[in-house]
Amino acid sequence: MSHSKIRTEKVCLNCGTETPGRYCPACGQENIEPKQSFWHLFTHFFQDITHFDGKFFLTVKDLFVKPGFLSREYMIGRRASYLDPIRMYIFTSAIFFLILFSFIDVKNIHVDENGHTEIRKDPEIGEVIGKTTQKIDSIKKTSESENGSKSSNKLNRDPAKAERGITTKLEKTDYRTIAAYDSAQKTLPAAKRDGWVKRKINQRKIVLNQRYEKEHSSLFREMMGNFLHNFPKMLFISLPAFAFILKLLYFRRKDYYYVDHGIFSIHLYIFSFLVMLVYLGIDQLNIYTGWKWLLWVMAAILIYPLIYYYKAMRRFYGQSRGKTILKYLLLFIMSFFLQLMLFISFVLFTVFEA
Repeated sequence: MSHSKIRTEKVCLNCGTETPGRYCPACGQENIEPKQSFWHLFTHFFQDITHFDGKFFLTVKDLFVKPGFLSREYMIGRRASYLDPIRMYIFTSAIFFLILFSFIDVKNIHVDENGHTEIRKDPEIGEVIGKTTQKIDSIKKTSESENGSKSSNKLNRDPAKAERGITTKLEKTDYRTIAAYDSAQKTLPAAKRDGWVKRKINQRKIVLNQRYEKEHSSLFREMMGNFLHNFPKMLFISLPAFAFILKLLYFRRKDYYYVDHGIFSIHLYIFSFLVMLVYLGIDQLNIYTGWKWLLWVMAAILIYPLIYYYKAMRRFYGQSRGKTILKYLLLFIMSFFLQLMLFISFVLFTVFEA
């Protein structure tokens, strides 16, 4: 409660309702003098911050050390002492992706003509801080001499393919033009033609090859940027689907509504975001310090959520260990396929969006 002076007029400035007390009975606004001093604004701001911090740290503490406790408290109506789960989800997810994206700079990714991917610290200097390869060196060394002769022989043996403009890297799909691809499809029997989805993907691939010819880095950076931009949407869409899986697993529990499963899912997602933030922080500390023992800490951080999810289900739903373990395994399998389908869908969306 603030200590500002109450207005002598007993009419709410916000809605005009008669207000005999300090707060309007209709809209809840405090009936105080609108003119406020700087000191009042400062103290009010400080009180709001400390009040938020108190709720935030209490919520985070109970979220980590008492799996499923916050969801249970919310379900039975004890909510005033903790942050609202939806607001906390928005806050933690925003912080998580802000930090995650700050660690990933797609501008520093370079892909050379041989398919090698380099992560450069400074594009102008060209200092390579990490390098991954998409080809196995041993296979590359033994096949380099053969590829040159085979690629030329293939074109010589099949001049029709050369006229249609098929590249030697992926002969079945890499046509230089959409017209060449469509013409080749028409020559095939109906049973051997590509399906609608595969046809659209191949046509999109041709367009991208034309647009980014000899510019593999630009294509990879654009697709990576689009995917990272859509990644938060993928998780947001997966949340209600995850809650629906819980609803199916506990369909006999009539006292649990879909919203209850949704709140439980939100708390699990919030916990996952916070755990990954801790993991990223320790990973950066390991990079700068080189302390090997931090690798054990990072491994424990990755293992702890597997135990946490089981304990959360056990506490929130209150079933026996056997039933909880069975439903935990089913939840893991079903959510894995759910995330896989969403991942494939968003990858395809990224390809068509590029």
